[in-house]
Amino acid sequence: MNMFKLATAAGILVASASSFAAKPTSIVFEANSKAADGTDFSKYSVKCSNGKKVPLTAWDNRRKWCVGEASTQGCEKKQINAAKAACKAS
Repeated sequence: MNMFKLATAAGILVASASSFAAKPTSIVFEANSKAADGTDFSKYSVKCSNGKKVPLTAWDNRRKWCVGEASTQGCEKKQINAAKAACKAS
């Protein structure tokens, strides 16, 4: 019985911790830009539920979304997934 209570308590703690993680609340276009090699990209900013503002960049006509100023690291195919990753990292 004690093992069941312990497992239940652990499950509740894990669920509550994930619900407090920062989540994106808005995504705003900032500007169009060019990389050093001439590649076009767009700059966006993500506002997170923890109050932080994190930069995103969109590459390949918004087919690739990356966390960071002019970064092609930590990229996602969908804007919302990149925004979630940015808020989680902040």
